[in-house]
Amino acid sequence: MRRVRAEALRRKGVVCCLLLFAICYLLFVSCTRSNNSAQLAYSGAYPSAILQTGEYPIWFQLTESGPVHIESIEDAIHSAAFVPWPFALHVRFYHENNDELVMAINRDGFVKIVPQELDLVLYHFSGGALWKQYTVGGFFNYNDHDIALLYLDNRFLNSGAPIPNPRTWSFNMDSNSVFSLGIPALELYPAGEGWDTDTLRQSSDGNWYYRVSKLNALQPEIFYLRTENLAQAGIVISVEDFFSSAPWKEAVEHLSLPPLPEGFVYTGLARVGDSLFASWEEQEAFNIGAAGFMLIKE
Repeated sequence: MRRVRAEALRRKGVVCCLLLFAICYLLFVSCTRSNNSAQLAYSGAYPSAILQTGEYPIWFQLTESGPVHIESIEDAIHSAAFVPWPFALHVRFYHENNDELVMAINRDGFVKIVPQELDLVLYHFSGGALWKQYTVGGFFNYNDHDIALLYLDNRFLNSGAPIPNPRTWSFNMDSNSVFSLGIPALELYPAGEGWDTDTLRQSSDGNWYYRVSKLNALQPEIFYLRTENLAQAGIVISVEDFFSSAPWKEAVEHLSLPPLPEGFVYTGLARVGDSLFASWEEQEAFNIGAAGFMLIKE
């Protein structure tokens, strides 16, 4: 009788083990399928945040890891040491493209905000260690690509970094990575030969203006150039013509913008979908502390 009971218990144990193994296998298959589904859903660039704007502002501060949501602008006060603007994280340039908004973030990369039904979807494209060494000197559209120009700024601090090479970078929605994209007019002044380009912009007259420089033992070479098409070489122009082509910047004011603490200013204003976008900075002379942007329903 004891042997029969022992055998029954043994068989029962085997059955339980088989059932447990089957359950674990099914869970493993289910998790694998879920992970595969998640990977397929984000086969391209994946969003950093999905937002619903309303009557209250949504604040973002720029950090070494990208834009981070903060509860209020007061949470950003004294959160970053003041540094000269070429080395500070801030919204350097931005432009609207239909209902979308694209930013070039100094010392970081790109940020794109896209309306999607009732939401705003925020994407971050990090430039990684390379971008952290350089200043953004231009942001423009060329051959249907949003392109940022990087340059080496040693006016306040000699970092010892080489001239950026490549120096023009872009992104697309295939991934969250950036990639280099050459500009023919700039390639006539190769970075490998010591040429740096710290400005490139398109003026209201339709022409492109850019400045190149090369440090020599005796004195630097500096050229101010203009071209109708970035696919061709530019012609040398005067310093006066170069600076007169710069766009005039007006103070940013809007009734819907919430007030900022003392020492903070709005630096840009745009629309994305049915919401207002405003970049902000904590400023002290040529220095920037905390910086970021705000979104609110218009």
